[in-house]
Formats: sequence, structure tokens, C-alpha cells
Amino acid sequence: MTKLTIAAAAVLMAGALVAAACSPLRAFDTVMPKDGASRLVAGDVPYGEGARRQLDVYAPVAAEKRPLPVIVFIYGGSWANGTRAGYHFAARALSAAGFITVVPDYRLVPEVRFPGFVQDCAAAVRWVRAHAARYGGDPDRIVLVGHSAGAYNAAMLALDPQFLGTDRAAIRGFAGLAGPYDFLPFDGSVVTDAFGAWPKPVETQPIHYADASAPPVLLLHGDEDGTVWPKNSINLDRTLRAAGVPSELKVYRGLGHVGIVTALARPFRGEAPVLADITAFARRVTTR
Repeated sequence: MTKLTIAAAAVLMAGALVAAACSPLRAFDTVMPKDGASRLVAGDVPYGEGARRQLDVYAPVAAEKRPLPVIVFIYGGSWANGTRAGYHFAARALSAAGFITVVPDYRLVPEVRFPGFVQDCAAAVRWVRAHAARYGGDPDRIVLVGHSAGAYNAAMLALDPQFLGTDRAAIRGFAGLAGPYDFLPFDGSVVTDAFGAWPKPVETQPIHYADASAPPVLLLHGDEDGTVWPKNSINLDRTLRAAGVPSELKVYRGLGHVGIVTALARPFRGEAPVLADITAFARRVTTR
């Protein structure tokens, strides 16, 4: 992508932000071209009570074989911000690659603290298991994908059996983008607001649950990420490998914390092969 094109996109995003008075990624989503090979098939679907417990479902426009594997995409936002309305670009990209894709909202700080936001994501996954077939999805072939705080939530679902119980057997893989997995001691208001009240801090760490029962894992990080340090992915990958879990780590040069998720958008895919790496992994772990 040329510098001129990037600058033009930045101008468009800034204009959309002012016009729509919405979050930066929602403004980004507004101006990004979407993948035409996929579409929204169900919106504002409740998986629990309240406005923050709703989800959207996306599907390929055409698929020769069904049922299709399912990706549950969990967005980030420091456990205090974010909305599924800002991630149509990501969901459409993943669905165009041949997956039923589900994007849930979940409750945020200060309405809830740990483990409330993880419990909401678990409820969304249980909804997927119960209803995926209605949309052409396979409820026994689910891949969790998350960015930042969403990668944390997805990692806890994949690694800690308490959240999904027997439904964890349907999780065929977890792909985390720039996730915090090993961040003790707590430092800063973001993590203390979300986790500081929990009496045993080690129980909040995904790396604490990394054992041989984990599904295959793909960890993606940018080497210029100053928000969530790459050591989070490096440490989790090392621990999973030591436990005998198939784990793959990719660190992209020149990519930052937001850039790793905006690389899923059509105009920015040349920045790093994030979409190709996620979809290749998801196909591999869901192949019968």
C-alpha cells in the first residue's frame, strides 16, 4: 500500500469519525471496502439478557460443502470499550475465506470485572454450539480468534476448562492477535480496573492454564506493539510447546497493536499476511 493511499485512508477515517461521532475502529470499518464473497446473515441476535449480549452471524455467499467450520471473533478494547459494529471488515474477510463467522458483544468494565467478560464470551460460544447448524455451521468445529483484550478472552476459553466445560471439546483451535497472556504484576489502570479485585491474580493469567489439554494455538504479534508487549505471545508459545501443545508463533516486522487487526481489511492486507495466516490455521485444525 503506498504512502499516498494510506494517507487518503487516514483522511477518510478521520472524516468518518467526526461525522459519525463513533469509535476509531467503527469509523475505520465505515470507510473500508468489504469482501463481496460474504454477507451478514443474522444481526442483533441475543445470546443472553441485555444489549451487550448480542451477536452477529456472517456466512460465505456461496459454499459448495456444508456444514462449514465456525470462527468466533472476539474484538478488543481494554475490556472497557468496543462494539461488534466496528468489525464488519474482519468478519466479512473471515467468512469470505469459507467460514461461518460469529462476532459477539460482551459486557465491559465498569459494568463487570473479571471474570464477567470471559463468562459472556463463553455464553456466546455455547450459543454457537446450539445454533450454528441453522446458519450452515458445524457446531463441533469452532475456532476462537481474538484481538488484544478479545484474544485474552478467547485464550481463557481455550485454556481454562471452567468456562466452557464440555463445550470446550468443540474448540479445534485458538488464534490470538496481540493478546495479553502473561502480564503479572498488574500495572496501570486498565488491568487493575479489570482484574485488580480478583483475590488470586495468577488465576487471571491464560499462561497459568497452558497444559497438554489445550487445542492447537496460533499466536500473532507485531514487533512494534507498545500496548501489549510481544513477550506475552512469546512466553505463552514457549509454555504451550513445553506442554506438548501444537503452537505456532509469528511476529510481524514493523506492525503495531492496531495494525495487526486492521491488516484484515482489504486495503491493508499487504502490511502483513494476518488474514492468510489465520485462515490457513483455521482450515488446518478444522479439517475432518
